[in-house]
Amino acid sequence: MTKNIAVIGAGPGGYVAAIRGAQLGGNIYLIEDREVGGTCLNRGCIPTKTYFRNAEIMRTLRKTEEFGIEVDNFSLDGKALQERKTKVVEQLVKGIEQLISSYKNIEFIPGRAKIKDDKTILVNLKDGETREIAVDNIIIATGSEPTMTETKGVDLEGVITSDDLLEMEEIPETLIVVGGGVIGLEFASIYQELGSQVILLPSRILKDIDKEISRRLPMFFKKQGMKVYADIRAKEIIKEGDKLRVIAKYKKKDKEIEVVGDKVLIASGRGPVTKGLNLDNIGVEYDRKGIKVDKDFETTVEGIYAIGDVNDLGIQLAHVASAQGVYVMEKIMGLTPDINLDIYPNCVFTLPEVAFVGLTEGELKEKGIDYKVSKFLFAANGKALSLGEGEGFIKVFASEDDNKVLGVTILGPHANDLIHEGALAIANDMDVSSITRTIHAHPTLSEAFMEAVHGLEDKAIHIAPPRKRRR
Repeated sequence: MTKNIAVIGAGPGGYVAAIRGAQLGGNIYLIEDREVGGTCLNRGCIPTKTYFRNAEIMRTLRKTEEFGIEVDNFSLDGKALQERKTKVVEQLVKGIEQLISSYKNIEFIPGRAKIKDDKTILVNLKDGETREIAVDNIIIATGSEPTMTETKGVDLEGVITSDDLLEMEEIPETLIVVGGGVIGLEFASIYQELGSQVILLPSRILKDIDKEISRRLPMFFKKQGMKVYADIRAKEIIKEGDKLRVIAKYKKKDKEIEVVGDKVLIASGRGPVTKGLNLDNIGVEYDRKGIKVDKDFETTVEGIYAIGDVNDLGIQLAHVASAQGVYVMEKIMGLTPDINLDIYPNCVFTLPEVAFVGLTEGELKEKGIDYKVSKFLFAANGKALSLGEGEGFIKVFASEDDNKVLGVTILGPHANDLIHEGALAIANDMDVSSITRTIHAHPTLSEAFMEAVHGLEDKAIHIAPPRKRRR
């Protein structure tokens, strides 16, 4: 018997789940009250990465003398920047809409969904009518939205979220960024290159990352020209004419600072979108972290699932939401999913890029795992030097007992592309020799990964044998 499945939300979790369900023969109702593609495509990953490309170009233009090229009087057109971002987003949205429409067993319903019970969905349609849909299963994929801190003054004009910043045509002369997570660091790094004087106020730099990255990244930001105050919390924001003054206090010492800017970006994180779903009345448990789910992403009500940013697992990554969507659909349709959901790459689009997968050194020590580590510097990689990006490193961890790759951390050029060799190795329980026996092309950045892995067995050619650290 064909299953009727409602998917609430057409972001990277929802629309991927819908397509996988359709492929398996399900009758899918995909419900979305905004744009297809969700936050990631419309207000997050994709818009930010189009800006990231502009930031890369601006940085290159400032370094052209290094390459023997003279470029004078270049400038950034904020309106053109917006137009390019919009064009990229619209092209991708249109492509997804066409993809969804190509599946005859997916019905896309524009409207706001409310769960009446575990077998019934009510949809408030755009025309004001309400439609009732009978289903066998429900997948909640409503995503997340920016959250504001409790800092006094966050409601003032000029205090903005990442959504607001992406809609601005002007580049702020001075941008104060409150927050040291992925969103805050990406926007800080991007806007510094786009022409803002960025003042970064992070309470910490990238939670749960390798400590060497959190120590070194602020140094790179300062070289960009950014003003960075580490381990600090914003206490109050004050409006002074057309400027904003932020009073912040250091976490570990009794000292305050005051900084002044044109805009203040609150990048304190994102919270799950659960409002209007009627969760309280149907028995689905949730809290401020998200909807409670089990190992199969099923909620406290049988047959109702929650994937992506809206569940309480705290993994706010588009690619993880997509993987969870595939997993849940395959479970609903009676398959045994063959995907490793425990291993996923984390990518940070700062300048330089940061990526990591698997365990960090701190986690290895905490778990009491005997390990070895090797690090290769991009300064010794021919491709990196030819690109003018010889800063940073690749660090690889492996177990002492069976030589399995356990973790990879990268800081440097194209880190977010290079990380997938590490993700592939860890997700498939590969050992070091699986990589060392593989020839890597020259000259490429991938050679840096190869050299780091070779270093685990004292076989690295272009560096001295790395110092090994054990528990």
